[in-house]
Amino acid sequence: MARDRDSYIHRIGMSPNTQSVISSKNRIYAAPADTGNASLKQIGVIATFDPSETRTIDPIRGIGYGDQVAELIPGLTEPMSISVTRAAQYLSLVFQAFGYKGGVDGFVRSLKHHRWPFDIRQELVFSELAMASDTLPTDTLSTNVSDEHAETAQALITIYEACWFSDYGTSFASDTALVQENVTLMVSDILANAGVDYSDNDDTGNTSTSIRFAGINGGQIVPNQ
Repeated sequence: MARDRDSYIHRIGMSPNTQSVISSKNRIYAAPADTGNASLKQIGVIATFDPSETRTIDPIRGIGYGDQVAELIPGLTEPMSISVTRAAQYLSLVFQAFGYKGGVDGFVRSLKHHRWPFDIRQELVFSELAMASDTLPTDTLSTNVSDEHAETAQALITIYEACWFSDYGTSFASDTALVQENVTLMVSDILANAGVDYSDNDDTGNTSTSIRFAGINGGQIVPNQ
């Protein structure tokens, strides 16, 4: 069966080459329901894709030391949430786009019908201008992208692992023809690429950029005299 994503409205066009990130270079992939979750497909007609996460930072103070923060202690990071707004398609509603057998694919009509989590792959494709201006590290980028210049294109890959829908909503209004679906996804984990393992030995940067830690790990920062 031909799907809405196979029609002319999902035809891929060209994007400007800029140094600044533009939304047309951001590609979102998931395994749609009609493929049997066998392969990732780019999700079209997404109006917004907004990942966000938070963590609590607790201040440590000491009695008798005045109004002074001794140290800030990072708390546990809350699960990332992703807000998605997508134009409703007759043959591909948002549940189907992320792998659930809803709409014409099956009986899934509610969040309570969801039994399994799903993964999302985000590719932020670099413009040719950005690629030409610097030598990009190959260990953090992927060349396996679906681009009009796939042999040279590189993309910053982010894997959102084991996602669940936490809310869903849509609106049919008499004064607006366009129908959009709004969902929020909760993410179990975020990876730079599939198969990446994180540990305390990884170089995450900022090892000695604070004057409080001058001299640690070879830090060269010296407080102003």
